[in-house]
Amino acid sequence: MAPTTTELAEFQRVLAQLRSSAGALRQRYGDAAVVRRIHNDIERLDIDAGELSAVVPTPRTGDDARDDVVIVPDTPYDPSLWQDADDEGLGGQFRH
Repeated sequence: MAPTTTELAEFQRVLAQLRSSAGALRQRYGDAAVVRRIHNDIERLDIDAGELSAVVPTPRTGDDARDDVVIVPDTPYDPSLWQDADDEGLGGQFRH
């Protein structure tokens, strides 16, 4: 199941916070191997998030968003639609 745009936006927000924290680690610990690995992991997550955003459907707005809407009227159905239908819950009306 593909993520929603909200989930992806939240992931990108958290990734930005992680990137900021990693910058603080780099300032404190310099160019240590572990800091470089963290930086590389964050870059990989950023690349993956970019690829994932291509999969996420964009929300439709305006007239395009209404294409999938089916309006069901509140008026009663025509009784002839049910003329030969069995009442499944009662074992069938036309049992032989």
